[in-house]
Amino acid sequence: MEKFIEAKDITFSYVNEMEEPPVKTTVFENLSLDIYKGEFVAILGHNGSGKSTLAKCFNAINIPQSGEVLVNSMSIRDQEKLLDIRQCVGMVFQNPDNQIVATIVEEDVAFALENMGVEPAEIRRRVDESLKTVGMYEYREHAPHKLSGGQKQRVAIAGILAMRPECILLDEPTAMLDPKGRREVLKTIKELNKNSGVTIVLITHYMDEAVQADRVVVMDSGRIVLDDKPKKIFSQVQKLKALGLDVPQVTELVYTLNADGFDLDPEIITEDECVDALYELLKK
Repeated sequence: MEKFIEAKDITFSYVNEMEEPPVKTTVFENLSLDIYKGEFVAILGHNGSGKSTLAKCFNAINIPQSGEVLVNSMSIRDQEKLLDIRQCVGMVFQNPDNQIVATIVEEDVAFALENMGVEPAEIRRRVDESLKTVGMYEYREHAPHKLSGGQKQRVAIAGILAMRPECILLDEPTAMLDPKGRREVLKTIKELNKNSGVTIVLITHYMDEAVQADRVVVMDSGRIVLDDKPKKIFSQVQKLKALGLDVPQVTELVYTLNADGFDLDPEIITEDECVDALYELLKK
């Protein structure tokens, strides 16, 4: 597969200027990670593990003190490439209200395009197409503040989509949503990845979201401690718990049953797989 984002031995630190003397905190040191074109990657880790800081390095919001980040072969240190990188890698944050700037849905989706100098006819086409992609076209003339959390987040995603990014970074986009809103947003993310080939990097605390990714990266204290397919990651129940992370409920059930002497595949991560396995177990 073709590499799309390459982080090579990057080190990033924050300096708290409010302290006297200023206090330097290193988030990660000499960290490397590749994201491949068309992948759906979930990044997990407890608060303070460095996952959000890392994601912001992927579209030049953060610039590491050392090491290199390449986005589609462009260095995030190249100021002349900054606009190209931001158009190439869009970012959706936890709170959609922080990204919605207009009083009408379609005007919000058009906002970035207008600032980019895109022709009006092309703006109209992209706005309509993006809203249809996320299932929000019928709400195009609505006021964003009257929408549900899930609908607002889908509008925020539409605003990024209109810029035609090849990759979307999502920093806990469902953290503030109810279960219905979470399902809506995740369905949209998966469709963008599978149907449109958009590379997805999803930071989440929800294990049921991570199991739907192609690949899961687990961070702890600024280090990448696990990087594999979801089945391989979530079968390591004890290690994940030691890192302060949960596992999917299905995996927890299988782990508990195996601890009680049953013989189930530890790599079961979906409800359907679990139902089938339990059915075969009961038949015996």
